[in-house]
Amino acid sequence: MYHCHVRFYLVGNSCKAFEIIKEMPPLQYFTHAFSESRSPEIVLAQEADLIFADLRCGDVKENLQILIENRKVGGELVLLTEESVAELLEDNLEAIKDIWTMPMADREVSFRFLRWQQNFKMSRDFLQTSQYLETTINSIPNLIWYKDKNGIHEKVNDSFCKTVNKTKEQVEGRGHAYIWDVENDDPACVESEQQVMDKRETCVSEEIIQTGEGMRTLTTYKSPLYDIDGSVMGTVGVGIDVTNERAYEGELVKKNRALEKIFTSMDCGIICHTVDGSRILNINNTALKILGYQSEEELTASEFDMIAASVVDEDKEKLVANMKKLKNEGDSISVEYRIRHDDGEILHIMGNVKLQKENEELFYQRFLLDCTAQKQEEKKRERRQIELIQALAIDYNLVCFFDLDTGLGYPLRNVDDNGGEFIHGLGGEISYQESMELYIEKYVHEEDKEMLREAFIPERLKAELGKKKSSCINCRILKNGRIEYFQIKAVRAGTWDRYYGIVLGFHSVDEETRSEMEKKNILEDALIQANRANRAKSVFLSNMSHDIRTPMNAIVGFTSLALTHIEHSDQVEEYLKKIMSSGNHLLNLINDVLDMSHIESGKMHLEEKPCSLPEVLHELCNILQADVRQKKLRLQGDAIDVLHEMVYCDKLRLNQVMLNLFSNSVKYTNEGGSIILKITEREGAPVGYANYEFSIRDTGIGMSEEFAAHIFEPFERENNSTISGIQGTGLGMSITKSIVDAMKGTIKVKSKQGQGTEFTVSFTFRIQDEADKKQAIPQWKGQKALIISEDLDSGRNMSRMLVQLGMAPEQVVPEEGLLQGKGEGQDRICNICIIDWLNPDMDVVGKIREVRKEAGEAVPVIVISAYDWSEMEDEVKENGPAVFCSKPLFDSELRNCLHYITTGEKISVANTGRVREQLHTGRILLVEDVELNQEIAVAILEDAGFAAEVAENGQAAVDMLSKSEPGYYQLVLMDIQMPVMNGYEATKAIRRLENEELASIPILAMSANAFEEDRRESLKCGMNGHIAKPIDIDRLIDTLCKELC
Repeated sequence: MYHCHVRFYLVGNSCKAFEIIKEMPPLQYFTHAFSESRSPEIVLAQEADLIFADLRCGDVKENLQILIENRKVGGELVLLTEESVAELLEDNLEAIKDIWTMPMADREVSFRFLRWQQNFKMSRDFLQTSQYLETTINSIPNLIWYKDKNGIHEKVNDSFCKTVNKTKEQVEGRGHAYIWDVENDDPACVESEQQVMDKRETCVSEEIIQTGEGMRTLTTYKSPLYDIDGSVMGTVGVGIDVTNERAYEGELVKKNRALEKIFTSMDCGIICHTVDGSRILNINNTALKILGYQSEEELTASEFDMIAASVVDEDKEKLVANMKKLKNEGDSISVEYRIRHDDGEILHIMGNVKLQKENEELFYQRFLLDCTAQKQEEKKRERRQIELIQALAIDYNLVCFFDLDTGLGYPLRNVDDNGGEFIHGLGGEISYQESMELYIEKYVHEEDKEMLREAFIPERLKAELGKKKSSCINCRILKNGRIEYFQIKAVRAGTWDRYYGIVLGFHSVDEETRSEMEKKNILEDALIQANRANRAKSVFLSNMSHDIRTPMNAIVGFTSLALTHIEHSDQVEEYLKKIMSSGNHLLNLINDVLDMSHIESGKMHLEEKPCSLPEVLHELCNILQADVRQKKLRLQGDAIDVLHEMVYCDKLRLNQVMLNLFSNSVKYTNEGGSIILKITEREGAPVGYANYEFSIRDTGIGMSEEFAAHIFEPFERENNSTISGIQGTGLGMSITKSIVDAMKGTIKVKSKQGQGTEFTVSFTFRIQDEADKKQAIPQWKGQKALIISEDLDSGRNMSRMLVQLGMAPEQVVPEEGLLQGKGEGQDRICNICIIDWLNPDMDVVGKIREVRKEAGEAVPVIVISAYDWSEMEDEVKENGPAVFCSKPLFDSELRNCLHYITTGEKISVANTGRVREQLHTGRILLVEDVELNQEIAVAILEDAGFAAEVAENGQAAVDMLSKSEPGYYQLVLMDIQMPVMNGYEATKAIRRLENEELASIPILAMSANAFEEDRRESLKCGMNGHIAKPIDIDRLIDTLCKELC
């Protein structure tokens, strides 16, 4: 509950120990403040809770004396010194908390400071506990004492001291006789305490104590106190002084007797009759009038039998039952009942029945008092009171009235289960303090109990309401196992000049409080997020400034070098490659920022189309193949249990996710490391869907736990690019997470610094209708397949595929001999061999030769790998029939390879190499407003064999095309943002031309508006495709070829 601010004063030269102390976090509920100086300063010493003094420099005794004399009261002193100086401190050891002999290991410094923190916290916890105990026992009006075995009072509360009229100093340490001003200890008291200690149980009794002021009656609760070893070491007692209550009871008996005399002498009805009701002994006229009869004879004639016939039927049984309760002479009982007269009038009677004896005969003496008028007035007042309470307390669950002087009151309204402590005695009086204490103890939250007790101390409440007419306090209660917020309101009742009455109202403010708390939390969260975003964006701008300037510096620098060495073509070519690389990196930075902008603005849309998962993963490997080869990385890919290869999804976004994760693995894995790419189809998907898990694991530099927890937040980076040497925006993972969320997938990360990282992405895709491709291939059924792979999991996966095809697979590792696969009596070790090329340094050609030596020159070989095999393909095929296939290896690809080996039909096999073909000549209309872009595009087109004409805006393009003959232009390359008429408007105008041949000319958007939404808009307005700037020459030529061929 408490909060402690600790001030530390560090004296002496700055040292490693001081730095460790300042860096260590404070314990819960503590905060630290540090001040430092090289020599002792009196003011700082007087303010510090703990002084750390490094006495290895300067005058030890003089500095030590200054610190001891001027330290704060209760402040502690720890010395950092060398062992040789320790003897100079002997005279002041009592003033020193601890001595740290230097030099000291960092861990020991941390350990010693942590131990000091824990001891300091323990002392503060003890102070708080002591305060709790003192406040509790001293706020209780009853007497509380603690005694040892010999009856000596070790501790008492304020109420005890007030009762015996002595101070705690006078009482504590003394026995019963001295405290109560008597000659000897009370034997009954001594005996009861001995009984408690012997039986080890609580004893409740009423004791009459002889005091200097006379006899006092106490109701005592005594319980044993136990020592640490479990033995009884004394007693604790609570005494309630009931002397006045007992006097009140005696006085009440006297008053009841006087009341009985008054009652009998009042002008009321009196009737005496025998116990069996057979004879009326006497009756007065008032009784006859009340009962509704003219004479005693009339009453007797009405079949009087203990009670008159005029008593209301519902009350007869109750009246007779109460009369029969009287057994002995002098017993009496009061009972209310009703009389109905012949005219229908109902009278309310307050009756008193007493069993008397005369001449050895028992008889009933009954007194009848007509209280009809009073009853009617009471009901009227009660009805008005109820109406008033309901009007004033409509929002309150519980309303009570109390007299603060007497401590008594009564409930006025209760519409809730909570509050039963205020209604035990409904119709009578209840105790203010007892009811409040029971309510607090039973319902109020533990942390609010003490606050509520203090707030509703009668004297404090009197003072509070003396200043203002009402007082409110909010607290938490436990209701049906749930915390609710309640408000208790105290309002003055009456004039408050001599009479202190209050009305207490309890009502729930849970809904309002939670609403306010929710609003506050929302505002606080918003502020935290805003501050975090502000800080993150500041870091982002700083990083971006560096990351953009880095490639720009390369572009400007290498351009200058190329101009300087223009005559050296080899150097210029190398410079241009580096300029191209820097330009691509700069483009990636810009794309990340723009992508994040689109995601945050909600402009990202998904387009679900047929997609081939093998194609996605092979394209991914091809894109990064050059980087993998450059860093000599070990690349492995597996497709596990993938039964459905064709799905519906947004291929562009899936590519973006996988490329981001894969490129990060390549980027952050050191040379010679490994990367494993896996796709697994999981069970449990709905009908028509399949669950896929994509995993990319590397042996790279890894991440810290702190960074991994925030990796998907925008602008987050482990270190800035200046420190890490690896550039980026800090947006890639946030973009990836947003895309995965939009595709209703999940992404998880596991990482450990220095060991590597694994990303796992899970999606559920709708599958395409695929023909059953799992049947065995007749030509290969029963054929033996030898799998050479050092990866057991990869080998098992390929074995599963081959078994489905009806083949008999067997796996060996490259280091093992091949003859182990040859069975006894067999001529060949296999009918086909599959080599898993995992290690980039593996001698694939040598392994094939070894296989053919053992299995025969005609044995076909399938080489599967995630690497680029283009350089060795011809050499491999020179040694016999061989097929290359990319990893991850899917069922369909393995079938295609076997089919090709069997039939010789050409199949599609992924490869990284591509030769650009010279396109047919033709004329292209280039619509571009920027002169530099015109020059670049025309040069590219002319190099590819095209003729190009330029229109500077959309309107000029429409005019040139409409004036041309059909077939003059083969295609239009259209920019989007242009003056006069933009590309969208120009396209729509072209599609509206009267000449259908001109109106149907192919139009490709070639624009810096590079998002998927821009592509969709281009297609929507009538274009045939979209190419993003900066121009990717290969992609441009491929697209032109597809449109024109």
